[in-house]
Amino acid sequence: MVYLNVTEIESAMESLAAAYPGLTQRIALPNPTHEGRVSHALIVGKSTTSAVDGILMLGGVHAREWVPPDALVLLAADLLEAYTLGTGLAYGGTSFSSEQIKSLMESTNLFFFPCVNPDGRHHSQTASPNWRKNRRPGVGGPSCIGVDLNRNFNFLWDHTVKFASDSGVSASSDPCHANLYRGPAAESEPETRNVVWLLESFPKIRFHVDVHSAIPAIFYTWGSDENQTADHAQNFLNATFDGVRGRPGDSAYREYLPNNDYSLITALASRMYSAIRDVRNVDYSVQQSYSLYPTSGASDDYAYSRNFANASKTKVYGFTIECGSSFQPPFSEAENVIREVCAGLIAFALDAPCLATPRSVDLMTPTVVFNDVPEGETTARAIRFDVEGCDATTFSVIAGPTVTSGAPGAFSLLTGSSSSLPAAASPSSRPARIWLTYTGGSAGTTALGTVRVRCVETGEEWDVALTANAIARPKTAVVMVLDQSGSMDFDAGDGRKRVEVLREAARNFVDVIQPENGVGIVRF
Repeated sequence: MVYLNVTEIESAMESLAAAYPGLTQRIALPNPTHEGRVSHALIVGKSTTSAVDGILMLGGVHAREWVPPDALVLLAADLLEAYTLGTGLAYGGTSFSSEQIKSLMESTNLFFFPCVNPDGRHHSQTASPNWRKNRRPGVGGPSCIGVDLNRNFNFLWDHTVKFASDSGVSASSDPCHANLYRGPAAESEPETRNVVWLLESFPKIRFHVDVHSAIPAIFYTWGSDENQTADHAQNFLNATFDGVRGRPGDSAYREYLPNNDYSLITALASRMYSAIRDVRNVDYSVQQSYSLYPTSGASDDYAYSRNFANASKTKVYGFTIECGSSFQPPFSEAENVIREVCAGLIAFALDAPCLATPRSVDLMTPTVVFNDVPEGETTARAIRFDVEGCDATTFSVIAGPTVTSGAPGAFSLLTGSSSSLPAAASPSSRPARIWLTYTGGSAGTTALGTVRVRCVETGEEWDVALTANAIARPKTAVVMVLDQSGSMDFDAGDGRKRVEVLREAARNFVDVIQPENGVGIVRF
């Protein structure tokens, strides 16, 4: 085996889209590269892009990093084949069951953009193996060609203004810098704009993983400065801190990260770490991006920052995986690294949507109404809650039902004082119910009551009002017909004769029908 070239990557995605039309969507991205190449992304998943959460996975942003594009193409192929065949997947010591693959494919959309920088990859594979940037034409000769795409995104892009001069930020405004030229403007490059277009066009994308090489490590935001969760004024949008950012150990500025987001991000990074380690016992360190060096214009920080800059945009949690320990290892080693990447990304994708959707509970029935219940009859109604998220949730009646007006004991619990909703595989809105009953009193009477319910996990409590009225019991008559033509010997659809079903129905009617109502049987 050898590494895929640019043409083979595009051909592989085209073949997957053709082979699995019901599970894929191949999208031409709108911005051709400087050398005229049109890139494509492949959406893999059973659901529509507006129905479930999406995960955007990038590879090949840096041209010389040959493993990530191959890893993403293989991962897409593995998932599609496993789901179609109803099998699980195993990568070394990490395995996923067929049920997990089914859940992933049906509850999440995976956006594969395996080769963000095709011009650069082609140049790296055919002319200059250590080439990192894209192939933007330069103005200062061959040494001044290209932009580092991972410094071109619109996050603190102008590092000369936004960062302290002694921060050591890993970016350059010099068009002739060998590796780190940030470009003439934020999002100046078509490859960068293609990533932005995906985030803008598919607002259900909630996660972003940019696969690079080679350290190995798992990085989470931010890359601009050390994280802190206390002072929200210290953030990348606040110009007061321009010229201060990026210094290590400097309390004058640290990048604000909400505490809930920090918990989520580190949990997901740890999940990736465990899955990768179990493949062949290789440790990928889990670190904040800044711990490597301060950066500006990186894709993961940009993806996460969009919601802070504009609250109408989806919050997208950004990560970077640095896989393996060399840019172009022998392919036998590359296959091992690919297994690590696949294992880490599947583990991430299985957990991310649920972890990012905390439980929320809404009471949908602040009043339960038992309307026009016939006297002497018992009717059931439910207190209904809508539960968002994946977590198991339990509701418990802690007081009542209490009758505040009307006959004592008019209201009661039908199925006990608690109700449990099991955990779900993916975020959804799910109903939970606690059932109550009301027994009608004399015609014309009413009853009022109350019941108090607690959500055990959140500690929330609700007082639910109960209201009921009784009416005179209507009288009914039911007639069952016996056909003498012989058709009563026909199969009723469940292995019994029709006449047997009629006999059973007659017995049931006799048991449940109330006085002054009627039941009869006729024949013809």
